[in-house]
Amino acid sequence: MTMQYTSAQFRHSPIAVTDSGVGGFSVLRELQQLMPHEDFVYLADQWHVPYGPRTMQQIQYFEDGITRFFLNGCEQLPPAKLIVIACNTASAAALHHVRATFPQIKFVGTEPAIKPAAERTRSNHIGVIATAATFQGELYASLIDRFAQGLHVHKRACPEFVTLVERGGPYDEADQQQVTEILAPLKAAGIDELVLGCTHFPFLMPLIQTAMGAGVEIIDPSPAIAKQTARVLKEAEADTDRNMPGQTLYLTSGDEVHFRNQLEALLGLKNPDVRVVKWTENDESLAMT
Repeated sequence: MTMQYTSAQFRHSPIAVTDSGVGGFSVLRELQQLMPHEDFVYLADQWHVPYGPRTMQQIQYFEDGITRFFLNGCEQLPPAKLIVIACNTASAAALHHVRATFPQIKFVGTEPAIKPAAERTRSNHIGVIATAATFQGELYASLIDRFAQGLHVHKRACPEFVTLVERGGPYDEADQQQVTEILAPLKAAGIDELVLGCTHFPFLMPLIQTAMGAGVEIIDPSPAIAKQTARVLKEAEADTDRNMPGQTLYLTSGDEVHFRNQLEALLGLKNPDVRVVKWTENDESLAMT
């Protein structure tokens, strides 16, 4: 299926947003605020969460299946006009791959906000927290090479934070203690900028800020991702021309009840439109149930 982005017929198609779990909610809420008239479909691939420990080949395979699902659409879901990979790990492992494999649709990826951190630091010490897979990707290495030359970059893999967000709040003193202990080496290093290199992490912002103290600025890349998405749509003449509020469909490949609870806890939604999608036995394709 080939989409022509200069054609007005795709203006009313949804923007697809995907993540391994609910971390991409941090990007989705920025997208919804910036483009309130657009329709969205959000897919949490919770059958495979977390992506962090998986191989690059596995993640590419998952993103292939998710992209085909969004391209093909179904009776309940029109084909998407753009795909936002709201996951640092998936972007690091598969963004270049899916852009090459599916040139008929545009992708917006997620990357650690190294550039603003490098521009704002006063101590020349910045911190980055992400998953191990994000740190191992070429995208992260290129960002450091382009924007952080001459700076001390202190990185820390925090897979426990993904688990905390997927579990859901409310968070207690034990959770705060865990976050504080994990971030202690970065605090000891004297950083003054901390880059959230995983879209799950903004939901732990109060815990992270408490752990780091008031002297550390925490950078959430979600607003920048939303602005880039709006730019791509406008340049392609694919932004909607409707004035009515957009709708959002929420999909999970995991447990529907748990997903609904996460939507209420993280986004405050009471009765969202939620559907379940299932992977085939070989994880090759998705279908809505």
